[in-house]
Amino acid sequence: VQLQASGGGLVQAGGSLRLSCAFSGDIFAYRTMGWFRQAPGKEREFVAAISRSGTSTDYVDSVKGRFTISRDNSKGMGYLQMNSLKPEDTAVYYCAASVSAGRQTTIKSLYDVWGQGTLVTVSS
Repeated sequence: VQLQASGGGLVQAGGSLRLSCAFSGDIFAYRTMGWFRQAPGKEREFVAAISRSGTSTDYVDSVKGRFTISRDNSKGMGYLQMNSLKPEDTAVYYCAASVSAGRQTTIKSLYDVWGQGTLVTVSS
């Protein structure tokens, strides 16, 4: 089972980026999907998650109204649309998948598959 994240890059404050996450090796629809990020010198933190069916989403307060998580189970793909980016959004972003997260979508240890990370840099 693998996840491959892509779409990171350098963007000015106020700009947008769309991250993608490709899932392979299992049935994507069986897993909750999440996005986490890790800034230099900080711990990896929860950003957003989406339920198996895509009908339920969770966000950390700092990105609500700016970021949108989505998924396409038929393609095995997950996405994170990031708008109105701020310098404090600069981090390596990781997608992750879990068979056991259920409603506890913010807990890192419940995610058993992780992508390699993609760097997002927001300049001021």
